[in-house]
Amino acid sequence: MKKFLLTLGTVASFLPVAAFAQEAGIHDAGLIEAAKAFDMQDIAMALSMGFGAIGPAIGIGLIGGKAAEAIGRNPEASGKIQSSMILCVAFAEAVAIYALVVSLIIKFA
Repeated sequence: MKKFLLTLGTVASFLPVAAFAQEAGIHDAGLIEAAKAFDMQDIAMALSMGFGAIGPAIGIGLIGGKAAEAIGRNPEASGKIQSSMILCVAFAEAVAIYALVVSLIIKFA
């Protein structure tokens, strides 16, 4: 039963890929025209958001790991540690939001 559910889940996860595999615009216009329509602005937007999200993701992971270690060592201080952790995660997430704003400025400017 477990193998059947795993197979069913795998097939179901690839169904949307097969359904949306080919866009009408790329097929009708040809690949050369589609490549000409691709703008460097899109690459800049993707890179700014991607690189801007790497730092906060690593930071949030480190914050969570160190907070779990600290709570494991001193369970009585879990309230103080958790409030400090949430505050630090909010500051780290703000950097990712700044990267999103920069990428939107690149897209629409």
